[in-house]
Amino acid sequence: MVAEQRIRMMSGRFCVAVFLAVLCTFSSGKCDEQVPLMLWTSEGSGLLSQAVPAAGHVVGITQLSSYLETALGSAPRNVLLFLQDKMSIEDFTMYGGAFGNKQDSAFPNLEGALRSSPSPLVLPTVAWPATNAVIGQLQDQLDTSPLYMDPEMLSQLRLNASTPALLVFRLPYSTGADLMSAKEVLSGNDEVIGQVMSIMKSQSVPYTAIYTAMRPSRQVSSSLSMDMEAGVGGGRSLLQYGDRKRERERQRERERERERGEKKVNERTGVYPPVEFKEGGAGCIMLWAENLTVSVLRGGRWERHDLTSLTFGEGVTPRLQGSLCNQSHSSLVLNYENILGHRSFKLVFAMSQRHYKVSARRWFTLDSVEIEYDGQKASFNGSRNVYAPAEYSYRCQSVTNFRYPLLVPRTSKDPANQWRVSFTDFQIQGFNVAGGEFSYASDCAGFFSPGIWMGLLTSLLMVLVLTYGLHMIMQLHTMDRFDDPKGPAISVPQTD
Repeated sequence: MVAEQRIRMMSGRFCVAVFLAVLCTFSSGKCDEQVPLMLWTSEGSGLLSQAVPAAGHVVGITQLSSYLETALGSAPRNVLLFLQDKMSIEDFTMYGGAFGNKQDSAFPNLEGALRSSPSPLVLPTVAWPATNAVIGQLQDQLDTSPLYMDPEMLSQLRLNASTPALLVFRLPYSTGADLMSAKEVLSGNDEVIGQVMSIMKSQSVPYTAIYTAMRPSRQVSSSLSMDMEAGVGGGRSLLQYGDRKRERERQRERERERERGEKKVNERTGVYPPVEFKEGGAGCIMLWAENLTVSVLRGGRWERHDLTSLTFGEGVTPRLQGSLCNQSHSSLVLNYENILGHRSFKLVFAMSQRHYKVSARRWFTLDSVEIEYDGQKASFNGSRNVYAPAEYSYRCQSVTNFRYPLLVPRTSKDPANQWRVSFTDFQIQGFNVAGGEFSYASDCAGFFSPGIWMGLLTSLLMVLVLTYGLHMIMQLHTMDRFDDPKGPAISVPQTD
């Protein structure tokens, strides 16, 4: 009886999802800026008490945070986050067997997990900025750092029900014009979900699972008029399916042309992708700089070498042997050869993150920048000046150890005193990398820049002048005597 009630409940929620997809097609809102989110647990009933949003309501960041906080209050705190690159509710209506053809569904494992869960939650329309922030929200509520995984790594990991864990599984999405390719990718992602569910069941560890995406996969606004015409026609929708397919293919072709044009522009302007270190197939460290230069003092002169062309650029693959990342520490190692006469040369960026009670959040710091050359090491301390919130990246126009230094040698006898490092337009992120892109950048520029100081001083000077003028006006007094035309004239002697 209970199983039948769950099936009816899930069927009703799925029908609501399909209805919202149709509603998005006819509405004038920005449905192409929304992604679905599904949450289910292996045990607990904390989600049943949460009200499902009304049809057409878009869940924002604050409301999603409230949902997660309520769910994690009673649900297991081993969280599995299946984060897909792109996804829209139309993916479920097209490939989910929503019209009775269940054997052709691309989501059998997902449907089974939702059906077997005691308390599933389906949010068909969530604003994509909210899903982008879901990792940070889970990290704050669980007070732990995310660990990027795959099923093979999970099978070797032993979880503890009493210790919170945030395991992130990145899932791809097809961008090709072939509709079958998108379905095959979604089927492969569903198989990953099934493998993870099987591993968690074999380990008998309770969990909370979330399936969502970073961006919407469908652009509804570009084909809105054609979809509305098909909806009004009713019976003609199947006949116009081929027209909609060709329209989508033309749109994808235009997007590819635009991307190729942007790529050519980037190549002409010298813009190149950042260096990214991946652990277990998921990115965990990113570095970018417009200019990367090291110099050494020899014979009273500074010998300079530019490492930019060896680190960034089209077709350049830097060697990152020795790099590592985990929940609390990360290290990016750039390996070079024959730099400034040194056969072996390494540039190491060591970072760490921890929770600070004063600010009630986690921060990461660039603990050191090290130069390792032929068995020697020059170490610069950057923890006092280079820092940012753990979910952000750090950016600065200039990071050096000699002009407005942000990096300082650890000791007065350190070999770093004989070296200079200069990073221009520097940006780095050592934790919480998602989607192959930098997170929001925390800039090193202080609030009181020279321009702000000049504006404040000018405003102060004008206030002083105005105050002095008002003071002079208040000192004016009226005459104590006036000339009476009916009386004798006032005579003012011209001489003593």
